[in-house]
Amino acid sequence: MEMVQHIRTALNSHPVRIIEPGDRAHAAVAMILEEQPDGPRILFIERSTNENDYWSGQIGFPGGREESCDKSPRHTAERETLEELGLDLSAAQYLGRLSDIAPGGLQIVVSCFVYAVRQHPVLCSDKNEIAGTFWVPAREFNNPARRTHVDITVRDRLRRFPALKIIADIEQPLWGITYRLLRNVNKAIHAATNSPNPDPAGSGRSEVQL
Repeated sequence: MEMVQHIRTALNSHPVRIIEPGDRAHAAVAMILEEQPDGPRILFIERSTNENDYWSGQIGFPGGREESCDKSPRHTAERETLEELGLDLSAAQYLGRLSDIAPGGLQIVVSCFVYAVRQHPVLCSDKNEIAGTFWVPAREFNNPARRTHVDITVRDRLRRFPALKIIADIEQPLWGITYRLLRNVNKAIHAATNSPNPDPAGSGRSEVQL
């Protein structure tokens, strides 16, 4: 779990920006890591097609909107993960929180909480919400061959957003909020590994591929 511990140190060494939602909706997601000999893998979901769901068919992390029963955004992420995947994160290792994201043009604030699981979990997906789940090696996010883009019309203007093609047999690329969260965790780790004292354990690690 050396890499996971390093990621935990990096996240807790990086300032976190908390955005108060105000009149906007508040959602929370869980970024779940699994340590493997070749490095950590990250769990993604493919959302089921639903004409009433803004995120229909997209690749992302488990999670959803805050409900009145939730004690905190972190509780929202854990509740939604349990409902969508049957995965109880109370048994997982909590690594830290990323800065909140408030996407332009959307009346929502998204919080992301990072966890590590010790063993490959059995997932029981809610088929009404989740079309599929898959684990992707973190090192692949730095593979130039996976870089792509999506073109979206926003307010009558065509805009191009960076994206990643992470699963060969799934046409939908990873982009938008999930892409930004991956970029933010990479920034947090990069900032920690380039600080004057990046590794309290003294392992001498100077680079993390995520």
